[in-house]
Amino acid sequence: MKHRPRETDTGSPPHKDGGDLVRALVIVPVVRGGKKRPAEPPDRPQRSPEARLDEAVGLAAAIDLDVVASGIVMLSGLRPATLFGKGKVEELVGRIAADGVELVIVDHPLTPVQQRNLEQAWTVKVLDRTGLILEIFGRRARTREGRLQVELAHLSYQKSRLVRSWTHLERQRGGFGFLGGPGETQIEADRRLLQERISRIEKELEQVKRTRGLHRKSRRDVPHPVVALVGYTNAGKSTLFNTITKAEVFAEDLLFATLDPTLRRLVLPHGASVILSDTVGFISDLPTQLVAAFRATLEEVLEADLILHVRDVCHEDSAAQAADVREVLALLGIDAGDGDRIIEVWNKIDLLPPDRRASLPAMTAGTDRRRRPVLVSAVTGEGVDALAAEIEARLAEGRDRYRAVVAAEDGAGLAWIHEHCEVLERTTDTEGRTDVIVRVPEKHLDAFRRRFSIAEHRPAADTSL
Repeated sequence: MKHRPRETDTGSPPHKDGGDLVRALVIVPVVRGGKKRPAEPPDRPQRSPEARLDEAVGLAAAIDLDVVASGIVMLSGLRPATLFGKGKVEELVGRIAADGVELVIVDHPLTPVQQRNLEQAWTVKVLDRTGLILEIFGRRARTREGRLQVELAHLSYQKSRLVRSWTHLERQRGGFGFLGGPGETQIEADRRLLQERISRIEKELEQVKRTRGLHRKSRRDVPHPVVALVGYTNAGKSTLFNTITKAEVFAEDLLFATLDPTLRRLVLPHGASVILSDTVGFISDLPTQLVAAFRATLEEVLEADLILHVRDVCHEDSAAQAADVREVLALLGIDAGDGDRIIEVWNKIDLLPPDRRASLPAMTAGTDRRRRPVLVSAVTGEGVDALAAEIEARLAEGRDRYRAVVAAEDGAGLAWIHEHCEVLERTTDTEGRTDVIVRVPEKHLDAFRRRFSIAEHRPAADTSL
């Protein structure tokens, strides 16, 4: 087991009554032999135990727990009653007592029975990976929709956990009406109350979804294309979002720093506008409750014209993280191999060693342009202009181009073109006439035709203009 110093306080940490941070032990169980889960494809990149441990400690740090010890626990197999073998459970009893641990985080799904048995053996609270992620989401959600979605996921998770041996859940009580019928056990009443609350939240979320649908319809009526940022948590999406849009979205070196979607208007190099959407970070083994609960939020991704898959290219598990993102996209019904719609963005190139950084262009040189990643540093801004140009090029595919000549005295007409069209080229002759090559949004095409004499029109497939 490793001992770790207290993490930096970055928010409102979970305190005990005395005001101190909760002392936590983080455990990553690893089955010897590195067997994959049955559903995993054979060629899927495997995450190293050390990287899993660092991520688990990072998850704990995201809610400011005092991680006093952490470690990888090698297992010959998974026990149905306690996950760990009897000897390991007893060994950890001594570690928990010696370090004054009050919370054990197990970076693995636990069944309700396993969680109950471990809490009885260790006499401390136990959280599995799903429970920890739900706690983080509860801390991070800011909007009404985000809070509702988190609560829905948490209640669904909690409902399956009502199997503990706590005495108050085993008592019977009398009652009448909505307070519970005669002989209803406390656990039955708790389940009923949870289900009632779940049903109320689901109704509220349906209203939120309708409202979001109206907002999306109004954006389509504008219309501006939607470009969504997705990626593994802490890949640098929000920092990149801020760099591109010059916004001030919360961006910290924390897992799940962003939960609620943020939208900003972005003007591309030739004047076209898009809506850029920053979304929640994905993670391996994302709780199924959260995939379902956050589907309304992730509809921004489903509706997007383009998806930017942001990867932390300097992370040792970058390939495994990318596979995790593709899995979540697949759960949402998005083909992760769609090169027309998805652009891979390799972020944090400023952190790469010089030799590896120098080799990146050669690594991707032979790749088809649609599948070639864009190399950027969200911190330094390197590559951001190239990314904006690639976004513009992708969105422009399929749109016709027009050449028009604007008279010298028609300054208002030239201003109209710059406001409503995407100007690709502009030249002015000696008599003051301006020759422009433009792409025109569909909603402005009739007005453009009425106002200007079109000298030439080329379909999108014709690149000679």
